[in-house]
Amino acid sequence: MEHEGFVATLSALGHPTRLSVFRLLSRRAPGGVPATEIAEAVGVAPNTLSVHVDILTRTGLIERQRQGRSLLYRLNVEGAGALIDYLAGDCCQGRPDICAPLYNRAANLNLPGSAQAMVPDRPLNVLFICTGNSARSIFAEAILNRIAGGKFRAFSAGTHAYSELNPRAVELLRRNGYDVSGLRSKHVAEFQAPGAPAMDFVFTVCDRSANEDCPPWPGQPMTGHWGVPDPVKVEGTDAEKALAFTEAFRMLYHRISAFAALPFDTLDRMSLQKQIDRIALDSGTPAAAAG
Repeated sequence: MEHEGFVATLSALGHPTRLSVFRLLSRRAPGGVPATEIAEAVGVAPNTLSVHVDILTRTGLIERQRQGRSLLYRLNVEGAGALIDYLAGDCCQGRPDICAPLYNRAANLNLPGSAQAMVPDRPLNVLFICTGNSARSIFAEAILNRIAGGKFRAFSAGTHAYSELNPRAVELLRRNGYDVSGLRSKHVAEFQAPGAPAMDFVFTVCDRSANEDCPPWPGQPMTGHWGVPDPVKVEGTDAEKALAFTEAFRMLYHRISAFAALPFDTLDRMSLQKQIDRIALDSGTPAAAAG
């Protein structure tokens, strides 16, 4: 992209609504988000949003895709990366006094440029976040601690945590032989307080929590969005509700099993992020629902 193109890109991000859209799609990457959901999350009317996403699309920061009658928007990873490269390499001329924060983070986090794999000398801390922390993130915490105990320490939290766990979620875990005695609903603030465990990975497992504008996590852990439909909101018969919880558990079990099986000793950070994004797009098959 020529200099003039980056001027247009920076100008596009100079509007607060467009910056909010860009940040939301970054949190939801690699998946696409319906235009109606974006408009609700950033607090603008749909027709107003249309103007802003058109500008972001023309500058190559986001991509548009039609799915049925809906328009989905997703982050253009290459376009966003080109902007960062331009700012660090061209505008700042690679000066260490300007780029030090970026380069120091890259060194500490094993970002691209280093072939070193993530080989921890301790269990990796993983936090799963949803809105209420009563079902989906609780499933994820229990699953990872059971199938990869010793390699990972899993935690869960909610952006608007309920006071109690969902009874259907607890019963499903018990029925599958999980120890539920230590599970409880927690707010994300508990893991942002001084003395909280330092996270290596933070995954959102519901769209609503991923849409919320939260500050970056200390230490810049690797992140991913593994959105799963909320079984708590399903209406219908008891059988239909039970099926929704079973399906949410199945999807999470499939993704977490794939994550735990990754060869961390051979993957650098960029390769690992690609694997995390691949897992996000794979909901698995019914046959994968082991307990």
